Amino acid sequence: MVGYAVTGRIRTAFPPMTQRCYYDRMDWWNYVASVPEPRVMVIQDVEPTPGVGAFVGEIHASIGRALNCVGCVTNGAVRDLPAVEALGFQLFAGSLAVSHAYAHIIEFGEPVEIGGLKIHSGELIHGDRHGVLTIPLDVAVKIPGEAAKIIQEERELLRFCGSRQFSLPGLAERISNAGADCDVPWRMRLRQKP
Repeated sequence: MVGYAVTGRIRTAFPPMTQRCYYDRMDWWNYVASVPEPRVMVIQDVEPTPGVGAFVGEIHASIGRALNCVGCVTNGAVRDLPAVEALGFQLFAGSLAVSHAYAHIIEFGEPVEIGGLKIHSGELIHGDRHGVLTIPLDVAVKIPGEAAKIIQEERELLRFCGSRQFSLPGLAERISNAGADCDVPWRMRLRQKP
């Protein structure tokens, strides 16, 4: 999934001081709608042990989809997986929970931290089953071209590895030809090229 981060912090172990329900925060939903589309909800559970309850399940995913959110990233828990999957809503979470417990928003729009990654509201975020990263907006348009080059290089190497022509000298030649870019992280390569 790729989208712009809508950030929030939650508590799950104790009831909220105000509001009656874990999804009745219209100020949160208005904030979500204010961020460019597509959106990714990025929710930091600030409990000492995150995941006591799940903030996002079928209800939040349905509201999120209606607001053009493509998914949610959280260090906390999620629930209702079959229903959320049927919606096509993506989840990246620290755990699963059977209930929402006392999950409620305590603040939103501020930077959050998920797995050591600091994420700001409105930042472009990409996530898949392998992890989550942010993408600087100034390099975002260059990524498809660079990704296509990397995919082509990797396909050629994989083809060589599966062929009868495979040899260590041939591998060494291919590695040395690719070596110049291997020492520079892809973000730096994107920034360095004209």
